[in-house]
Amino acid sequence: MFVRLIGTGLEFFQLRVAPGAPAGAEATITSQEALAAEEERFAAQMTGDIPALERLISDELVYVHSSTVEDTKVSFIESLRSGNVRYRTMERSDTVVRTYGSVAIITGKAQFGVTVRGQDLTLNLLYHAIWTKGSRGIQFISWQATRTSA
Repeated sequence: MFVRLIGTGLEFFQLRVAPGAPAGAEATITSQEALAAEEERFAAQMTGDIPALERLISDELVYVHSSTVEDTKVSFIESLRSGNVRYRTMERSDTVVRTYGSVAIITGKAQFGVTVRGQDLTLNLLYHAIWTKGSRGIQFISWQATRTSA
């Protein structure tokens, strides 16, 4: 797998190119493509569209919930398939997209209405989502969210 370091001086941020994308053959992702993929993912999560999620989510997904629970692609999709987690609403705001070749980083605020094991929650979040573009198309590779008071 091709690894590229991005930074100025400290070189601390490692970005991995989407699986199947050979070194030097990276596709460029646009802000519009990343936002469209994010919207498609949100819709799939709210409707329980497992086939769409299987296609959109990278096998290497790291999904860190605001509760600090960490999911992989398999565990995340299983939580939806089983009904243990149901996303009722997903709204984002203050969205910023930064692109670096085949990688897009989306940051912003969000409010999610989610039911976890029968308990309804409203979550106000700060988040980042990372998308990559390679031979498998645009794929969701990372999520991290922090709860906020509003």
